[in-house]
Amino acid sequence: MNVPHHRLALVAGLLAALGGLAQAQNLSIAFADPLSSLDPQLNNHAGDRSLALHFWDSIVNSRDGGKLEPALASSWKSLDERTWEFKLRTDIKWQDGTPFTADDIVFSFQRARNVPGSVASYTGALRTVESVTARDAHTVVIKTNTPNPMLPLEIASVYVVSKQVGEKSKTEDYNAGRAMVGTGPYKWVSYTPGDRTVMERNPQYWGPKPAWDKVSYRFINNGAARTAALLAGDVDVIDKVAVTDVDKLRKNPNVAVYTYPGLRVLLVQPSFRAGPNEFITDNAGKPLAQNPLLDVRVRQALSLAINRKAIAERILQGTVTVANQWMPKGSFGFNPDIPEIPNDPEQAKKLLAAAGFPDGFKISIHVPGDRYPQAPESAQAVAQFWTRIGVKTQVEVVPWSVYAGKANKNEYAVSVLAWGNGTGEAAYGLLNAFASADPKRGRGASNWGRYSNESVDKALDAATVEFDAKRREAILRHSAKLVTDDVGAIPLFHYQNIWAAKKGLKVVPLLSDRTTAMQVSRLAK
Repeated sequence: MNVPHHRLALVAGLLAALGGLAQAQNLSIAFADPLSSLDPQLNNHAGDRSLALHFWDSIVNSRDGGKLEPALASSWKSLDERTWEFKLRTDIKWQDGTPFTADDIVFSFQRARNVPGSVASYTGALRTVESVTARDAHTVVIKTNTPNPMLPLEIASVYVVSKQVGEKSKTEDYNAGRAMVGTGPYKWVSYTPGDRTVMERNPQYWGPKPAWDKVSYRFINNGAARTAALLAGDVDVIDKVAVTDVDKLRKNPNVAVYTYPGLRVLLVQPSFRAGPNEFITDNAGKPLAQNPLLDVRVRQALSLAINRKAIAERILQGTVTVANQWMPKGSFGFNPDIPEIPNDPEQAKKLLAAAGFPDGFKISIHVPGDRYPQAPESAQAVAQFWTRIGVKTQVEVVPWSVYAGKANKNEYAVSVLAWGNGTGEAAYGLLNAFASADPKRGRGASNWGRYSNESVDKALDAATVEFDAKRREAILRHSAKLVTDDVGAIPLFHYQNIWAAKKGLKVVPLLSDRTTAMQVSRLAK
């Protein structure tokens, strides 16, 4: 039977189209960290940063351990101790076809300092930047206000946006997609707040070809719900696997679990605000005239009262490591001479009595219920340990949308922070979580309790200008001891990074506990 050529061509075209559909590489990820915005410069939050990595680039890339890699800049060097030169790639275009130039860097670093509505600013990363100038279209010169050998690592956290688009855009324009014109591996398709972001491969991406044609990036805060979505086939990958589900998933032949050492520490932050606090009262419920947390003996007592091993084993079921400082063992700035914090309720009671509180007092811990894995449960355990030494404690679980603003303003008596240590070295936490809060200098952005210690600030100053790595690490180790001795915060544990994926997919770490499509690949058959 003779078939007309035009029909053969039509059939061939349909088969080719069907084949293309069959070869489509789509990926669905369920992630735990809430998003505050698609604006990549609004808030230095884990969820925001993970999503932003799909659309935006930095001047250089930072990987785990503080390793730097070329990104928008192909090379960089220090011209003198306060001047840096960055040579930019010449082959990069924004997703609207506009060439990427040095003016975009200049604009981005100016914008990132003061985005309206920010509660976790990027100012700290730019605190030593005195000026940013475009020497030519592909050369940026950065002058610092003090010698800073870590400048490239610090500014690696700042995402670069288009000057042409950004000058006429506000945060709501990013959320609406109008300003989502990046240089990254994926292009924005849609965003449904509280649900998901959909993206597609950027065919003009300057780097390695993205593995996935289309990505659905879904927010599922509840750990059990993420696991259920994976087992039902609704998603391909989940992050921050619920500790109660790890063993079950490991035994499932259709699932692979990937566990890696983590950098994120769970900290209990006491408030250092002087005077009365509505969340601290005597045992009769009357507000105390002075904040007892200002007494180091009280803070020591609260730390000694906590059985960290019990929390790690019973609540986190062995998926964390006990912490005695903000950096995990083996990382740059971890101080091996700081001993493990003992669980000593009797000594805690003696310290409370010496501080003038033999009968204790009442206090509240505030913790976000939709952000840090097992944080509410851990806070409940801490409350029980404190109550046993006479500090009668209740836990208030608050939505992150409310918690972030109030904690940032030091409105609570005790807040809980899971600090990510995203650069892989101790200065990042020292700058943001322990330095005296000073927004103009970009310090203490996550120092919610307003801890302030002049010796700690001096250590940060010394570490900032120290070019010798060994001396710099010695300074950071010393700073860890200063904070520990002063109980500037109470560390509980370091999280592991745990992902689960359907069989045939592999997940590898990228940076801290970020979760991106770029970390997922198909295993060779």
